[in-house]
Amino acid sequence: MEKKSLSYIVCSLGGSLVVPKSGFDDVFVKSFISLIKERVQKGSRFIIIVGGGATCRNYQESAGRVQSLTNTDLDWIGIHTTHLHAQMLKILFGDIASPHIISDPTIEIDTQSPLIIGGGWKPGWSTDYDAILLAERFGSGKVINLSNIEYVYSADPRIQPNAEKFTELSWQKYRSLLPTQWSPGLSTPFDPIASAQAEKYGITVSICGGGSIDNIAQCLDGNTFKGTIIHP
Repeated sequence: MEKKSLSYIVCSLGGSLVVPKSGFDDVFVKSFISLIKERVQKGSRFIIIVGGGATCRNYQESAGRVQSLTNTDLDWIGIHTTHLHAQMLKILFGDIASPHIISDPTIEIDTQSPLIIGGGWKPGWSTDYDAILLAERFGSGKVINLSNIEYVYSADPRIQPNAEKFTELSWQKYRSLLPTQWSPGLSTPFDPIASAQAEKYGITVSICGGGSIDNIAQCLDGNTFKGTIIHP
C-alpha cells in the first residue's frame, strides 16, 4: 500500500455508541457530527471507521437461531452491518464526507474530502484492524478508539470489582491481557489482531470513553481525557 502525505485523524468508532442495545442513539450521533464538523471547519481531516454495535449482534444472534453459522458467516454479517452504519453516517455528515464509503482500506481513496468514512473489510478481525491499516497508510502515528469502554482494566471490572485500571500501558502489557485469537463478537477495548498490527507499526491507540462528547473533544485536542493510552 502506498503511503499518503495528507494528515488525517483516524478514529475507530465503536458501533455500541451509534447503535447501543436501546437502538439508534440519535442524540449521540447528532452531537458527534457537530463535533467533527466543528473540527473540520478549523482545518482537521478525519478517517472514521465505524463498527456494528447492537445491530450486528442482533442479526448474528437471530441468524444463529435459524441455523448453525461459522465464524466466517458471523463476521460477514458484522461486516455488512458496519457498511450500513457507514452509509448512514456518510449521509448524515452531508457534503463534507467522501461520496464513497471505504470497504477495502487497500484501494485508492478519494482524499479531496476532509472526511472519509468506512466500515469492515474481511473476516478475521474487527474494524479496529482496518483503522490501524489506514493509520499506517496515511502516516498517522495514532488511532483514537471511541467506545462505551472508558479504560483498559486488568480484568472485566463487572466480574472483578478490584481489577486494576490503566491510564497508560505498553502494547506488550496490553496484549498479555487479551486472547490471542479473534472471534466474532469478542468484547475487548481493542481487538487482538489490530493490537498486534498496531504494535508492529509503532502506532499509539487512545482508548477514549465515548459516552461524553466533551471527553471526545478533550482527546481530539490532545488534552487529558478519561481513557487509556496504549503505546509501543
